[in-house]
Amino acid sequence: MNLVVMQPYLFPYIGYFHLVTAADTFVIYDDVSFIKGGWIHRNRILVSGTEHLFSVPLKKASSFVPINETMINIEHFETWRQKFLKTVEQAYAKAPYFDPVFQLITNVLASENLNDIGTMATASLKEVASYLNLDINWKQSSIDFTHNKDAERTERLISIANVLGAKTYINSPGGRSLYKQADFAQHDVSLKFIDSSTVSYKQFDNDFTPNLSIIDVLMFNSKEETRAHLNKYKLVD
Repeated sequence: MNLVVMQPYLFPYIGYFHLVTAADTFVIYDDVSFIKGGWIHRNRILVSGTEHLFSVPLKKASSFVPINETMINIEHFETWRQKFLKTVEQAYAKAPYFDPVFQLITNVLASENLNDIGTMATASLKEVASYLNLDINWKQSSIDFTHNKDAERTERLISIANVLGAKTYINSPGGRSLYKQADFAQHDVSLKFIDSSTVSYKQFDNDFTPNLSIIDVLMFNSKEETRAHLNKYKLVD
């Protein structure tokens, strides 16, 4: 069984979804520190042929606070939500798959998700996976793995793998500087890294801008085309 443990990102780029696709079980790592300047609460879409950064307003975001305790700023959120949806509509109204994808975005930003950014980011992952009919067993570290929360980083991942019976743990390439094959092998777990291939597609008549939010991918690609793009990866040592 392939295991991925990853912080929840809001509508992340397609490389994140290569990890989702490679996983049999995906653990939402939501009780670790929020990453200021990272991609947990923001991403980029294409507006008039130019990258546009969107960012959910947060309340006192800090790298010393867990993701699931990093709160959305409710006072400013509704104004931001309406403005963001208007921007998406203006940017993608003529995209071939605008209607279902716009509804997907609206669902994620609905009122029941107005709590912490971890909840909203997780909703975005699950909503996209459901839309694409991806069969993923989702777990959540703040619910399913509280017993090993205080373990050292590598030890906790190995513990999660052992509890789930996973024989392969898959990480993003950035994990090469953090984790060692031998540490996992000692516990009968194989450590692999995702190697994503370049994904490109037609974005109206613009020059292609890579690695935008999955929103952009979904606007221009059918479910079948998107799933084909999601298989453009390999697992490497």
